[in-house]
Amino acid sequence: MKILVTGASGMTGRALVTALLARGDVVTVLQRRPAGLDATEVLADIADTEAVRRAATGHEAVLHLAAKVDVVGAWADFLRVNVDGTRSVVAACRAAGVARLVHVSSPSVAHAGEALIGAGAGLADPDSARSTYSRSKAMAERIALGADGPELAVLCLRPHLIWGPGDVQLVEPVVQRARAGRLPLIGHGTALIDTTVVDNAVDALVAAVDACGSVHGQALVVSNGEPRPVGEILARVCRAAGVPGPRGRVPLPVASAAGAAVEAVWRAARRPGVPPLTRFLAEQLGTAHWFDQRRTRAALGWTPRVSLDEGFERLRLSFGTASSR
Repeated sequence: MKILVTGASGMTGRALVTALLARGDVVTVLQRRPAGLDATEVLADIADTEAVRRAATGHEAVLHLAAKVDVVGAWADFLRVNVDGTRSVVAACRAAGVARLVHVSSPSVAHAGEALIGAGAGLADPDSARSTYSRSKAMAERIALGADGPELAVLCLRPHLIWGPGDVQLVEPVVQRARAGRLPLIGHGTALIDTTVVDNAVDALVAAVDACGSVHGQALVVSNGEPRPVGEILARVCRAAGVPGPRGRVPLPVASAAGAAVEAVWRAARRPGVPPLTRFLAEQLGTAHWFDQRRTRAALGWTPRVSLDEGFERLRLSFGTASSR
């Protein structure tokens, strides 16, 4: 197929483009900075509808990964990239006659703060979203699914906590905080959470672009389907990186309140970077959230091929540390 991928400069986007090229697809990538991939590159702002339309012209499918994924930041930035950017992609697909759109969303679009235990893909709800990122992604998913129809098949995938070698969203912050002695457990560290090894997320996205058309107009959560206690996940990441594991515990209500206060101070001071704690992060580390994968696997004809244990071993090898088992 001729496929346009937006947002190919991150870990998942780069791995996805590599996989598509390896199977013989003709790939164009669109992002703001060069990705250095062996594909046709278009450098443009995702909210520039005309630029996206030109990039999409002549393609059969679009995989839309481009997003602002920070845990903090100005709402206007999330709105422009995640909401206006998705609106731009939809308009470009329609104008260019693209038949398939796979939109990458997040399970957080349907998370209101309570535990999710064996959950399915609930409806995206901006009003109950727990962060500016989640709110913007919920709005974006609604825009994408609202465009589904006879001429444009739309399928939304919600990969949950993607990680692997080179990850800067989950692995790097955990390792940095552990190295600095600032990685406590929230609660008792026993809350079960799902994560997704990057190889499996990529396989699911490839399967989604193939299935889109026969499967469309819905959202599917993607994960390894191996829920583990959050304390174990954090400890395994730290062991793979050769840094000390989590130290101490903070009750969830205390962590949530402290996270909200830190966020407020961070915004008021207009400090750059990521604050050491946010309300959303506290809830993610202290609340169970794992998902029933049966519907996703049946719809996509996909199953994870890399187990969590194998993923941790690959992570260890990337750091060059002693065995993480």
